[in-house]
Parts: sequence; C-alpha cells; structure tokens
Amino acid sequence: MKIKLKEAAEFIGGIIFGDDEIEIENIAKIEEAQPGELTFLYHPAYAKYLESTKASAIIVPKDFEKTRKDISYIEVEKANIAFQKILIKFFTPSIALSGIDSTSQVHESAKVGNNVTLGKNVVISENCIIGDNSIIHHNTVLMENVSVGNNTLIYPNVTVREGCKIGSRVIIHSGTVIGSDGFGFTPDENGVYFKVPQIGIVIIEDDVELGSNVSIDRAALGSTVIKKGTKVDNLVQIAHNVVVGENTVISAQTGISGSTKIGNNCILAGQVGVVGHIEICDGAIIGAQSGVSKGIAKKATYRGSPAQEISAALKAEAHARNLPAYAERIKKLEKELKEISLKIDKQKEGN
Repeated sequence: MKIKLKEAAEFIGGIIFGDDEIEIENIAKIEEAQPGELTFLYHPAYAKYLESTKASAIIVPKDFEKTRKDISYIEVEKANIAFQKILIKFFTPSIALSGIDSTSQVHESAKVGNNVTLGKNVVISENCIIGDNSIIHHNTVLMENVSVGNNTLIYPNVTVREGCKIGSRVIIHSGTVIGSDGFGFTPDENGVYFKVPQIGIVIIEDDVELGSNVSIDRAALGSTVIKKGTKVDNLVQIAHNVVVGENTVISAQTGISGSTKIGNNCILAGQVGVVGHIEICDGAIIGAQSGVSKGIAKKATYRGSPAQEISAALKAEAHARNLPAYAERIKKLEKELKEISLKIDKQKEGN
C-alpha cells in the first residue's frame, strides 16, 4: 500500500517538517528502513541510528532536534503510539482466508453467524455458537458447547475444550489450549494419586489476546476467568480457578497457580511464578523472574524471589553480589579478633 506522508500526518495529528508529498510504501525499524519507508524514534537508545537510516521519513517527539535535512519528519506527542496507529490503519496484513472450507466439519446443531470464516479441517462440535465475522483458521477444534463472540480471530491448531466461552474481538494464536484439565490430583491412603474431575469451564472475555502455546486450565468447579482487555504472551500457564483482572499484561513463561486472583491493570513480566490461593491487587507490577509467594495488597513494583518491593529487592541483590567481598572481610575480622584475644590472654598470664 502507498500513502502520502501528509495523509499519515493528518491521521495521527502530526506536524510535517520537510516534503509532505513523499510516498510511503512500507514501515520499518529505524536501523533497517530503506527509501520509501517510514520509521520512528522515541527511545534515546535508537538515536544512534538517525544519521545512518535510509528511511524517507521519521516520526519523532515534539522539539526533536532535526539534524538531517535529507529526511522528512512528522512531529507528534508520542512517536511510538503514532507509529502503531499508522501500522494498524494502513499496513496491517489482510487475512487471505475467506468462506467456509469444504473440509471443515460443522455439527448440525451448531449456530454459525454471518460472514464467518472456517479454514481447512476446522471442527465445530455439537451446540457450539460462533458469532458474526469471526475467523477460525486451519486445524482448530472447538469441542461441545463452546461459544465464540463476534469478530474473534483464532489462528491454526488451537483447541477449545467443552463448555468454554470466548468473547468478542478476541485473538488466539497457534498452539494455545483453552480448557485443558486443571492439575487436580489427591493421594489415597497408599500415597497413590487419583484424578479429581475438573468440571468447570474457562471464560475469556472481550478484547483479550492470547499468544502461542498458552495453556489455560478449566476450573475444578466454576470458572477460570481472563477478564476483558488482558493480553497474555506466549508460553504462559494459567491454572484452574485463576481469575485475571481487566487490562492486565502477562509476559512469556509466567506460571500462575490455582485459585489465585490477579487484579486489574497489573503487569507480570517474563518468567514470573505465582503460588496458588493468593490475591494480587490492582496495578501491581511484578519484575521478571520474580517468585510471588504471598499475597500483594499494595500497588507498587516488586522484584526478586521471594518478591518484595523493588527498593528492598535491589538492596538485597546488591548485598548478594557483594557476598564474596563480605566473606573476605569477615575472615579478616575473625583473624584480627583472634589476634586481639591472644594478646589479651598473654597480658592476663603476665599479670
């Protein structure tokens, strides 16, 4: 797609410095951009690429020093947000899939809305409901009594187990499983584990996005719930009866144990581990590789294992890094104390 630079600027409410008739054919990272492409600069770490980029135009924050005269600028309040808006509006790849493929299997009791797209080998089981304009890619399986809202996009090889509910405008990436059995096992008198039936469901509310290979377990009883607007990265495990609040972000390789409640507008960075049966309050931020071993009631940033407020965590980490030096100091002090003690003993003997 080609757009004039002035069209892009008008869309994002930016001010052009340079040639507003430039044609933009694509968008790219500043270090990789070529002639005919639009890029952006919002973080100081990428300023080093300004002199070498081959982009025809660049989106920059207000009052940015425009040192190059052979490139056009669009000046905005927030360059990264403006760039993302242009990406979504003009350069998002279209979905080539359309219609209902002849290899898909739709149970006669299922209700399929208007303008639904089903790829090859899609299975829509008994009593499923698919909303208008939803797209379900190849090899995806919806088991019995699953409902999917309007304008939802499900990529290939996704499994949604029986009874689960998917909202509208949800995006689910490949390999994700929704409604797998919760990890429910109890030992008998001989220490042999037997399986406890998991008869609940999973509810995915509107505007949620789930990355690839996410596992969300069905509840033992009731529902595992991912509330509206939440975004979940690849390779995340969410156990049975977990409730994740609205507009929360969960990054890759995080694991949340059973019956834990995560608040609204939280951030869980990569490889966070959360124990079961606790609550994390609204707005909490948990740093990467943290281990959350107890509930969090205060909106703050946490880090470490066990997780603690970041100021305390940083002090603990600093002390941990200095342990070899501390050990040497202790050995030296022990030696000095021993020498002092020997001197005292000799003085006592002399008296």
